[in-house]
Amino acid sequence: MADSTTAGRFVLVPTPIGNMGDITLRAIEVLKEASRIACEDTRHSAPLLSKLGISGKPLVSLHDHNEVRRLPELLDAARAGELIAVVTDAGMPAVSDPGYRVVQACIEHGIPFEVLPGPSAVLTALVGSGFPVHAFRFLGFLPIKKGRRLKVMEESLATEGTSIFFESPHRLLSTLELLAEKHPSAPCCVARELTKKFETYHRGTAAELAAHFKVHGPKGEIVFLIKGDERFEVSED
Repeated sequence: MADSTTAGRFVLVPTPIGNMGDITLRAIEVLKEASRIACEDTRHSAPLLSKLGISGKPLVSLHDHNEVRRLPELLDAARAGELIAVVTDAGMPAVSDPGYRVVQACIEHGIPFEVLPGPSAVLTALVGSGFPVHAFRFLGFLPIKKGRRLKVMEESLATEGTSIFFESPHRLLSTLELLAEKHPSAPCCVARELTKKFETYHRGTAAELAAHFKVHGPKGEIVFLIKGDERFEVSED
């Protein structure tokens, strides 16, 4: 890791997941100091930088489809003394977003890097759910295939603590109905539009939440949480 006086380095910079007021002072400082900014989507990051009064910075796209190809150029820039800020569309880089390969490449090639703390939909949803926080796991997006999706959710019910997922609003009802069909009393929470104007937490059983969202179609960014219990036994059917 590098200290703040090191010139050539990468800095992973978390950005707000909804509320612009959540940008940190360190994040703004780094973005202003950066030689260039690697963005998941430059069109998404440009308005944020504009609101922060940051202009004239070279923006470079760095996403899942070009990360491998673009990394050598950025590594050379860091070796030459550039400070490269890495941002994604929202939240902490590398958490279900580009950035993991950046960290791995820095470790492999001995390039200094820093990770700033900041906004995270995962931790915000966990605390707001009221579910156990002493033990938790984040598993990204649930599988597309229903059989595998149900298996992952059943494993979550049988695991101590809280399991956290991202889920599409277009698939949330299907997911809840799938779980409710076999485990209607499964304790769940749906956190929507975190930090935004219409933020909501829906807590209840899988059956209750399925009934709610069947009437009120889900919209926006969604984090889905399942409360586990190691005493729960997964059926072999």
